[in-house]
Amino acid sequence: MEATSKPPQSSLSLPWKTRITLSILSAVTDASCRKNGTINRRILTLIDFRSPPTSKSINGVASHDVVVDETRKLWFRVYVPTQHAGEDLPVIVFFHGGGFVFLSPDAFTYDAVCRRFARKVPAVVVSVNYRLAPEHRYPAQHDDCFDVLKFLDDEENRSKSLPENANLLRCFLAGDSAGGNLAHHVAQRACEFNFRQLKVAGVVAIQPFFGGEERTDSETRLAGTPVVSVKRTDWMWKAFLPEGEGFNRDHPIINVSGPQAVDISEVKLPPVMLVVGGFDALNDWQKRYYEWLKKSGKEVYLFEYPNMCHAFYIFPELPESGQLIAQVKDFIEKISSNVYIVRIK
Repeated sequence: MEATSKPPQSSLSLPWKTRITLSILSAVTDASCRKNGTINRRILTLIDFRSPPTSKSINGVASHDVVVDETRKLWFRVYVPTQHAGEDLPVIVFFHGGGFVFLSPDAFTYDAVCRRFARKVPAVVVSVNYRLAPEHRYPAQHDDCFDVLKFLDDEENRSKSLPENANLLRCFLAGDSAGGNLAHHVAQRACEFNFRQLKVAGVVAIQPFFGGEERTDSETRLAGTPVVSVKRTDWMWKAFLPEGEGFNRDHPIINVSGPQAVDISEVKLPPVMLVVGGFDALNDWQKRYYEWLKKSGKEVYLFEYPNMCHAFYIFPELPESGQLIAQVKDFIEKISSNVYIVRIK
């Protein structure tokens, strides 16, 4: 299934407020990335606005934090839509973006995004704080996210962390950019694990962060668009990958559909919703992912936003942001209905 929002424009057109915000984010991000592969996190404090959890409901959503492993600072924030207390709700386990290097669940933008998902789907949202590169390299991020699933699968942990109406048989893994990469790989890993209470019913990959040694047409053609550039992604991949032989951008954790791709034809991967932006330099990698899933016999739904750049949906002033939230709601309802029928038999 493929869906497109609007006919494509010849150039990227964004409101001035969004453009200014993107310019500031890009400038501070670039300034924090040192040439020696380390990062200056002090500079990031200039734009790293944090939101505390709110035990009292605000606009229909309350939130609280849960620690999984204090030694590695692994925790997650739970968002509960308070106006749906008596309803059976799906659980969205959300992985934030930031190139595996930046941001966190309590970052203002992601706190706001998860509140919107919780309120509008509606769903119980679990937003994961995984370790960041370059201080912690692969597979730290993927291990952390998978460990959260195992944590939630434990009855005692689940009862202390989630409301009673959170249905872990309707669990969706969602994320944007690096979080989209995590959503795919963690879902693939979950297919090979015997959970007791949790079932990954679907994947929502919003402009997932994939790449490879090749320079694609979209990377070259869209080099000047906001957020993503070859220079930035090269730095991030280098910070993310372990040092040593055998690790380059064609590693399957990055180039998921490339020359070293894992054969998933026999893997029971759940349905995938894939979101692609026409002015996203990662566009070609994301479409290759779509074709690879189809070729592997998987259920995948492609939603194209031809006039949007990378990370567009975190800006609520864009109409396309609200449209995407509505499409995620529709996807989760569609897949959840099938899961629910199986559950009640």
